[in-house]
Amino acid sequence: MFLSRSILFVFVFSACLLLIPANGIRSFARTNGYETEVEEVDPFAQFREAPEYRNQRKCTLIDTTNAQLVCDPSLVHVAMTIDWHYLRGSIAAVHSVVKHTSCPLNLFFHFIASDARLDSKDVFERIVHTSFPSLRFKVYVFRESLVDNLISPSIREALDNPLNYARSYLPDLLDQCIERVIYLDSDVIVVDDVQELWKVSLTGSRVIGAPEYCHANFTRYFSYEFWSSAEFSEVFQGKRPCYFNTGVMVMDLVRWRAGDYTRKIEKWMEIQKERRIYKLGSLPPFLLAFGGNVEAIEHRWNQHGLGGDNVRNSCRTLHPGPVSLLHWSGKGKPWTRLDAKMPCSVDFLWAPYDLYIPHHHTYHHYHHHQRIAIGSTHSSF
Repeated sequence: MFLSRSILFVFVFSACLLLIPANGIRSFARTNGYETEVEEVDPFAQFREAPEYRNQRKCTLIDTTNAQLVCDPSLVHVAMTIDWHYLRGSIAAVHSVVKHTSCPLNLFFHFIASDARLDSKDVFERIVHTSFPSLRFKVYVFRESLVDNLISPSIREALDNPLNYARSYLPDLLDQCIERVIYLDSDVIVVDDVQELWKVSLTGSRVIGAPEYCHANFTRYFSYEFWSSAEFSEVFQGKRPCYFNTGVMVMDLVRWRAGDYTRKIEKWMEIQKERRIYKLGSLPPFLLAFGGNVEAIEHRWNQHGLGGDNVRNSCRTLHPGPVSLLHWSGKGKPWTRLDAKMPCSVDFLWAPYDLYIPHHHTYHHYHHHQRIAIGSTHSSF
């Protein structure tokens, strides 16, 4: 299913897409002193059921009689956060993963929900099960109090959401028998077999793997005070740190736990509260903890930046080369632009995975014809 470098012109016809105003499904409740988005209508009716996908013959059989099924070594573990704001993206992301993998019944999803609403866990469990009846998954509750006092204001308010920091606590949240997990943001679409990402080897003592971007100006993620202090900047001494996006990572949980990396990240956040050594939310602590010691994964596994900027009405195009994962990082999200009838071209690559059912039964017909040159061998969107 990997989109190779050979060129294929893919004609994406997006007709009769169900587009509705996103705010139509939201209201706001005040919890713990701040506003939290909650579902106003029947949450179990807003997403349709995905087609049933079956394992290929080559897949290892899972022992479903095992009480500790989550510990089965044949499982591929995928972790994501889940909340009301990005729920539509999360469901689409899961749909893309199960559609393109060779062994969908060997997947186990771990969804991390905030404790801002007491009923979130039960509601999300029912929503996911409604769309994916055969999916193996578990919903965990993340205590925002773990990071409330560690978060310092960043440039973008959205980056200060406590749930953004939940990925740092995955080794504690997940069962101790789980030794590896793939972490994915909610604004991604996977168009390749996630088994290939799962098989990536983390060499030496490396704890995480991610696509690296060494051409990026790494210094801009940290303040002048950071670089002018030998106490801080020496963390990169003897290393060649590169920028990496934390929205797609392969994580070795055994090595993470042994190295107590959650505490190391917390320590940098504590320093940030007092010294302002960086600006951009949850990313810099990861750069500080792992920069220069990341297993470089092929760039095809994170075609990031596709979100562009809705405020400036800017769109991004696909980077040259093969594509295995599309990532709408940035301020713009495909479902928002599609609903507003102001989509970018790449948003039509996200639309086929959207399982959202318009609650007002208002149908907006979109007729779009687009030709995109992307590499492919034996996969289609």
